[in-house]
Amino acid sequence: MKINNLALLILVGVYLLGCSPKTDSKISNPIVDGYFADPSIVLYEGKYFIYATIDPWGSDELAVFETTDFKQFEQKHINWPTKKACTSPTSGNSMVWAPSVIQGTKEQFYMYVSVGSEVWVGTASHPLGPWKNAKEDASPLIPGNMIPGYHMIDAECFIDDDNRAYLYWGSGLNWVNGKCFMVPLAENMVDFLKEPLDVTPTDFFEGPFMMKKNGTYYLMFSNGKAIDHTYNIRYATAKSPFGPFEKGINNPIIETSADSTTYGPGHHCVFSFNGQDYMLYHRIFPQKESYVLRQLCLDSLNFDANWNIKKVNPQGIASFINK
Repeated sequence: MKINNLALLILVGVYLLGCSPKTDSKISNPIVDGYFADPSIVLYEGKYFIYATIDPWGSDELAVFETTDFKQFEQKHINWPTKKACTSPTSGNSMVWAPSVIQGTKEQFYMYVSVGSEVWVGTASHPLGPWKNAKEDASPLIPGNMIPGYHMIDAECFIDDDNRAYLYWGSGLNWVNGKCFMVPLAENMVDFLKEPLDVTPTDFFEGPFMMKKNGTYYLMFSNGKAIDHTYNIRYATAKSPFGPFEKGINNPIIETSADSTTYGPGHHCVFSFNGQDYMLYHRIFPQKESYVLRQLCLDSLNFDANWNIKKVNPQGIASFINK
């Protein structure tokens, strides 16, 4: 049987493709199509659930994505929060923003979310719900007028090694005077054990995130304007979840890059897998409209020998799930 040159080339090509070693492809930024911001993430039964603001500037619901490998995402819908369900006499006009979801010590999930420029708390037995307001009277956890002169948004919950929970939140108005407030939470993850405390670190504006490494508390946060290139991520450290917080080394750890590929990065969360930390955040997708569109990004978060956070290299990561 004669085989012409074209057929021979095709057969060789098919053979080489079949014999080529298979390698995991890189997870590049943005990790998911579409415009989303302010991400929070939980791992449950081998699946990651990512919750985020829907751009521009929120929607009547949150974006929720389910993934096992950060390559394939399935968008889900949850029943709560909605603008209608989370409205009070002190609510503003802003939509559903900035979720923080965490699994409590009793296997229950809790969500602290900004709706109408105030913070609401919900609970569910599964990351996809059904969710409900965790307060029996269906009121906001932090009403918009709790601390006059400051923006009651961007709540983030942290559970310490001793299972005690703390809530951090706050921002400024008109892009100035950002304040970070915190309270220890009762065992029910709802009630405050103290009056709110001002723990604002240097250069704080909004988007607090607390984590603990090697006995040190890292209060991470966003600085600058969320609408332009000045937005960036910084951190401060303390020996207690109450502070006082000292300015971190290498700040800002991520900011607008020289080529503007990473533009206005901010409002993040951190999670760990196999001993490596990762930072999930958003960056701005510049466009000419009067609002911003943002994209979800994922990069490695690393520490130096003295446990200072290194500057983040915004290049995406190698595949790591299910290895």
